[in-house]
Order: sequence, then C-alpha cells, then structure tokens
Amino acid sequence: MDVKSYCDSLNIELTGWKVKIYDVVRKLDKVSSGDKQKVVPMVNELHMVIEELTDRIERLKKDCPLHWAPEKIELEGKFSQLKTQWEEVWQNVSPADFGG
Repeated sequence: MDVKSYCDSLNIELTGWKVKIYDVVRKLDKVSSGDKQKVVPMVNELHMVIEELTDRIERLKKDCPLHWAPEKIELEGKFSQLKTQWEEVWQNVSPADFGG
C-alpha cells in the first residue's frame, strides 16, 4: 500500500470514529436533566476526542506523515479508556431516556 492510500484509509477510519462519537454525544445530550449530571464528564471527554480527531484528520489532509503508528496507538489507548468510562456511565443512566 502506498503512503497516499494509507493516509486515505486512515482518514476514513478516523472520520468513522468521529461520526460514532458525535452520535453518542447527541444521544447523551438527550438524557434527562437528573441523569445529565452523571454524564457531563463523559460528554466533555468525548468533545475533546472529537476535537483531537478533527485536528488529526485535517493534518492528514494537509500532510501525510510516514510514521503515523505512534499517534494511532495513542488514539487507540484513548478509545479504550473511553470504553471503560462509557460502561460506567451507562450503569448510571436510565435506558428509558433512550426509548429502552
């Protein structure tokens, strides 16, 4: 795979993550006001991840670095941490807030 194809694929992957995270934020914004306090830290963290993904996507569009692996590993670590936080949040939020 040439560098351009690699960067295009990585751009698609990061954009996909950004869309998924943004969808989660939109759902959390609909949480009832009582439960909203429980998810505020998670929403703030997700907004920071969205900003970081946006920055990295823009960087890929402008400059395709040859050594992206360290940054990809860092992002994967953040996603893993978010997954743990996500599970904790859902233990404290009522499924009825999302039609469940």
